[in-house]
Amino acid sequence: MPLGYLSVVLHAHLPYIRHPEHERFLEEEWFYEAITETYIPLIKAFRALVRDGVDFQLTMSLTPTLLSMMADELLQGRYVRHLDRLIELCEKEMVRTRGDERFYTLAKMYHGLFWEARDIFNQYGRNLAGAFREFWEMGKLEIITCGATHGFMPLMQVQPQAVRAQIRVAAKTHERLLGRRPRGIWLPECGYYPGVDEYLKEEGIHFFITDTHAVLFGTPRPKYGVYAPVYCKSGVAAFARDIESSKSVWSAEEGYPGDASYRDFYRDVGFDLDYDYIKPYVNGDGSRINTGVKYYRITGSDAKEPYDPFAAREKAAEHAGNFVFNRAKQIQYLNGLMGQAPVIVSPYDAELYGHWWFEGPQWLEFLFRKIHHDQDIFKTITPLGFLKVNPRNQVITPTLSSWGYKGYSEVWLNASNDWIYRHLHKASERMIEATSQNPSADGAKRRALNQMARELLLAQSSDWAFIMKTGTHTEYAQNRTKDHLSRFERLWQGVSKNSIDTQDLDRIESIDNLFPDMDYRVYS
Repeated sequence: MPLGYLSVVLHAHLPYIRHPEHERFLEEEWFYEAITETYIPLIKAFRALVRDGVDFQLTMSLTPTLLSMMADELLQGRYVRHLDRLIELCEKEMVRTRGDERFYTLAKMYHGLFWEARDIFNQYGRNLAGAFREFWEMGKLEIITCGATHGFMPLMQVQPQAVRAQIRVAAKTHERLLGRRPRGIWLPECGYYPGVDEYLKEEGIHFFITDTHAVLFGTPRPKYGVYAPVYCKSGVAAFARDIESSKSVWSAEEGYPGDASYRDFYRDVGFDLDYDYIKPYVNGDGSRINTGVKYYRITGSDAKEPYDPFAAREKAAEHAGNFVFNRAKQIQYLNGLMGQAPVIVSPYDAELYGHWWFEGPQWLEFLFRKIHHDQDIFKTITPLGFLKVNPRNQVITPTLSSWGYKGYSEVWLNASNDWIYRHLHKASERMIEATSQNPSADGAKRRALNQMARELLLAQSSDWAFIMKTGTHTEYAQNRTKDHLSRFERLWQGVSKNSIDTQDLDRIESIDNLFPDMDYRVYS
């Protein structure tokens, strides 16, 4: 038996961004970048591990909004056109840089990566959910869910039906798009409040991921800290983040991604090259954006040096070895202290791997290889797997908490975004009331009620409050909140007055088309 376990959890999430009314839309690029730079590189790493017989266990959330975007034909087609533009840009870059071997080699590398991304995307019928489902069926990957639209549940608890709807729609969407009910959940923004686990239990969810202090400051205090799961009174298990392993990747001062050998995220040809040259591959409206073609490494000084992918790969292997060494020492110490096998829970945003940290998927692949071949102290495991090995755990009540600045919801409730909540609460109140007044609606009224539910869920996305706090794309986040609430209000007026504008309803349904099996009675 191993002395302990490592449970790596990746949270793959994007807000639902789909704008059929525009030929190209800036914020849709977030989805295309994530596919190219994170999801496909992760799939490549998993494939290589399976091919070489490397045993690994990984947990990954695929949020309902992300799954819905993966399955959307409009976005699938637009992503292929996005890749075609990047392939064309790289072909031009190989001509432009032919006189400098350093940059020519990098242009050729990106050309190959974009071609490979298009090939893999097409192999899975343009829906990458199928790729992750394959690894789930192999027993290598546990796919968990999240809130339907990543609604921040601690600030929704005044209306329990709204929280229940986020969870129930999420579980239903997971089953529809992946073929199985979810057995775990990444609570949106790791936001927990006492009692939310009762709604998780209703949907057959066995465990959730939360931040360190949710468990550490629970009642009674956990005997083993965050190195063993705890059960809520509902019987649902909580797994809390280990700070020590997390900071190796997250910390701006101590984390691996800041090493000078790695690729610099911020130097991109979309900003570096002459605008007339780069114009067809950015917005075309005078603004510049990242293309994903980046020629420089971090270097550690203002004078950036060209990126060396071979040196970066060596550094990723070195850092993976360092992580394995540290986890082995940590687990040996904890096992001696606890008298049983600990579990180290290391949760990360998936987009860190590949998008922000270009070498992240390589590091993850090296990590699993080194755990498999170079040591026998610990094994990787999923939270569900750990509960099977260690079914007896302490019962406590975790405390209200989140991750993010200060750890108690401040990112999602502050002077930049507090105005949204009175509107969200009022809309939830009206949704619940309209549901009770129309228990068996049909025809246009049923469609309108279902679309009201979609608009409310979309307005509740925690991403909008987060963006308002960070001050990036603020106008877009504010407009998304206002647009969904405005559409909800128009539909509510039509339902209340039995006078539904079907043309407006058609238009709204075509734009906000996620959750096609929506049943408004989820708010009963």
